[in-house]
Amino acid sequence: MLYKNIKKYIYFLIVLTAPVLFEQCGAGKILTSSKNEHEIFINDNEAKIIPAPVYDKYTGTIFSLTPSAKIYIDPSSLPIKKIALYLQSKLRPSTGYTLDIADNFPNLLYGNIYLSIISSDSALGSEGYKLTVSKDSIYLRAFKPEGLFRGVQTIRQLFPSAIESSSKRYDNWNIESRIIIDYPRYRWRGAMLDVARHFFSVKDVEKYIDILALYKINVFHIHLTDDQGWRIMIHSWKNLAEYGGSTATGGDPGGYYTQKDFSEIVDYAKDRYINIVPEIDMPAHTNAALASYAVLNCDGKAPHLYGGTNVGFCSLCLDSPITYTFLDGVIKELAAITPGNYIHIGGDEARTLAIPKYAGFIDKVEKIVHKYGKKVIGWEEIRNAKVDSGTIVQFWANSNLAKAAAKAGMKLVLSPASKIYLDMKYDSTTTIGQNWAGYVTVKTAYDWDPLDFVDDSTEKNIVGVEAPLWTETIKTLSDIEYMVFPRILCAAEIGWSQKSRKNWNDFAARLSLQGSRWNIMGVNYYKSKEINWIK
Repeated sequence: MLYKNIKKYIYFLIVLTAPVLFEQCGAGKILTSSKNEHEIFINDNEAKIIPAPVYDKYTGTIFSLTPSAKIYIDPSSLPIKKIALYLQSKLRPSTGYTLDIADNFPNLLYGNIYLSIISSDSALGSEGYKLTVSKDSIYLRAFKPEGLFRGVQTIRQLFPSAIESSSKRYDNWNIESRIIIDYPRYRWRGAMLDVARHFFSVKDVEKYIDILALYKINVFHIHLTDDQGWRIMIHSWKNLAEYGGSTATGGDPGGYYTQKDFSEIVDYAKDRYINIVPEIDMPAHTNAALASYAVLNCDGKAPHLYGGTNVGFCSLCLDSPITYTFLDGVIKELAAITPGNYIHIGGDEARTLAIPKYAGFIDKVEKIVHKYGKKVIGWEEIRNAKVDSGTIVQFWANSNLAKAAAKAGMKLVLSPASKIYLDMKYDSTTTIGQNWAGYVTVKTAYDWDPLDFVDDSTEKNIVGVEAPLWTETIKTLSDIEYMVFPRILCAAEIGWSQKSRKNWNDFAARLSLQGSRWNIMGVNYYKSKEINWIK
């Protein structure tokens, strides 16, 4: 239905002879296009943005942002005001313009930016938007504030890269005029960060989230616990963080988030329309918890803290009632500070457990998660249990499990390790990262599709895609950036753009422009030789 409605919009824009660029909105009257608009409308000069939009038509003129420009919002509401303030914060430093925000649409539309919610325009969905850039104005409209925010990221990318500067730059702040109609292919477009193997500060996580927002990523999956560290304070089990969080892989310094810290990350992401999905890995990958409380061990003896990289060697004691009392307390506190719908329960690499015992454990944990008003997502191994229809299975290695989950009607998030695990080395010369799933070049990260792992008949069960970054060898924010950028943009485009838009050469050309933007933003990206980076 959404696609059919968008086709109607495009038909209206291209076929009808009345070349109207702006529609009546709010209190203001919207300016129509020039007489020559219909003649130049056929020029197919696409915007060099990532991810590629559904529809993009160049209209032959130039919009110039000037010192007198304002940002107008209609209607005036807190969410829209916050989006306007966000846009203002991104444009002010580099331009030096005040870009005042006003909530009354004027009759004359010269040189300004307009953000508008069209409540009757439900066809775009919650994240879709329409962006019209004429020589006189930038006009962005959406059905929901979330769509406005996604459209703001497109506006940022349409400006020269210098727009990202934190200080005033003397540049021509021009955008080629165009009409863009856009909405996502999938509703889940995620990035996962493992903070258990190595810990990262709130500030580092927020910087990462801020860059992800530019490319319309909308889920941030944070892997909070593992054998090497427990990174979230649980007040009913304080030793988890205070002792279990005291170290990291290789014996490096540990750390943990207070619940206030975690809420700060949640709020920061929320302001960027990114949903936080916290993960408490279980029943394996639990050595940090087992070391923190002897009672969680079947023999009542706590193991030493662990800084190695082996996996699958330990498990919670599944026959002990205290295990479920423990998990109830952890999930209760985590659910209370997680506004999103999902809690990730891990579930991978439980190599010490027989499948029936494992399946029984997953069933019990799923009930605990539901008890506190949340839904479950877990790694592909949870397919071996009889999970609820609302539970999401996250594929990472075993394509047979992914296909079986889809055929059983389960929801899927796709994270194939050989394609989009961001801790995999680019090639043999990469000095950090791993290669157990093979080398993942930029082209490798781009040249796959969710339908490669399920058939057409089960596509409806695909929720989206997610690019994980495991941090056994990743110690700093600079390391994160080097391994993530540019490959996260591949996942962003696979998740957002229509399959018909997929073209490596076109993507590589658009990606080549992002390097100068990252240089200005201070992002330590990998300068892949596959890309002809534009200086």
